[in-house]
Amino acid sequence: MQTPTLTWLDGDTPKTSAWQSVNGAPAPKRIHIADDTLSADTAYRLACEGTGLLWRGDFQNARLLLQALSRRVEKAIAKTSSKLTAQAAAASNGAPADMAALFHAHRKTQAQRSRILGLLIIELSADWRTPLRRAPDMQAACTEAWGPSGADSNLVSMQALQGLVGAHEWRKKGVPIAVLGTGAHIHPYFGVFSPIRGEYLTLVAQAPLPAALSQQPIAFDIGTGTGVIAALLARKGIAQVLATDLSDTALACAHDNLQRLGLRQQVELVKTDLYPQGQAALIVCNPPWVPARPTSAIEHAVYDEGSRMLRGFLAGLKDHLIPGGQGWLILSDLAEHLGLRTHQELLGWIDAAGLTVLKRYDARPQHGKSSNTQDPLHAARKKEITSLWCLGV
Repeated sequence: MQTPTLTWLDGDTPKTSAWQSVNGAPAPKRIHIADDTLSADTAYRLACEGTGLLWRGDFQNARLLLQALSRRVEKAIAKTSSKLTAQAAAASNGAPADMAALFHAHRKTQAQRSRILGLLIIELSADWRTPLRRAPDMQAACTEAWGPSGADSNLVSMQALQGLVGAHEWRKKGVPIAVLGTGAHIHPYFGVFSPIRGEYLTLVAQAPLPAALSQQPIAFDIGTGTGVIAALLARKGIAQVLATDLSDTALACAHDNLQRLGLRQQVELVKTDLYPQGQAALIVCNPPWVPARPTSAIEHAVYDEGSRMLRGFLAGLKDHLIPGGQGWLILSDLAEHLGLRTHQELLGWIDAAGLTVLKRYDARPQHGKSSNTQDPLHAARKKEITSLWCLGV
């Protein structure tokens, strides 16, 4: 995809720069040169009007301004949140329709926050450097996300840069995965969802393997992402795992992680939508669990509009299982508590696909949001259960 460009005035001189966006956000229509003399209130007003603030001051002061803008955004959102609070109270008493309205309103405020904060902009050179005072080295983080720049000038939001640097650190340090063994780490790439929710990995680690693997020791991992489930299946003793994904970044990430873990020979990576060719004794899928439209690359791991991947996995499972084989569907029921999908709908899709539920293993989430009472969606999150559905034909 070609990088969009933005023409703006640097003083009286017209200038063209590449607009680097991590979530497809459009380039601002106007550019205002900003520095350390710009007040937070003026910056907030300009950003609310859709004006990009091209920072020419101290880099660390830009970070402070971003924090100030964030506080103003949160304050503005809080002023209009009385209806959401009422909806949350109703939802806590079991009102799915109100919870769905709350979810969509919450997503709208998230988008508003991202749009405003994304208008504080830094200019980077062709080699991803900036002349700003006290600026950190961001070359590695930008190169990992975007590769070499094809433009002499690049405009990037400060908020995006912080995300890139954070992702770079996650990639360097890795995420410890206890069920893979002592000292085992998964190193997520930028744009590939990090396996920080450990409950679903524990379910996979503890579930007994189907007997059909003794006839054909092949498993499929559908939508492999970082490759963590494929690695876990290999560690459980499955001789051959075919791991699929449509994302080149995800496949590269999975290759790297499997290589680090010494499991690359057991796992074959396949670029395809859902299923590879052939059949297997075990097919595992951890699809996005919320049926809503994603707004960035990383959100594709959480949001799946129309439950496309979930329904596609169920519809194709019967044809790809050998006799006696099992499909493992790993799914949170958060969408049900948000009023976005009913339990009966899920059971109906399973039945329509010619499948039966053999067993179900459940786990309560341990992540921070499940206990954060300040989260607008807490009423739904506190009820959430992640399940491993063992499905057969």
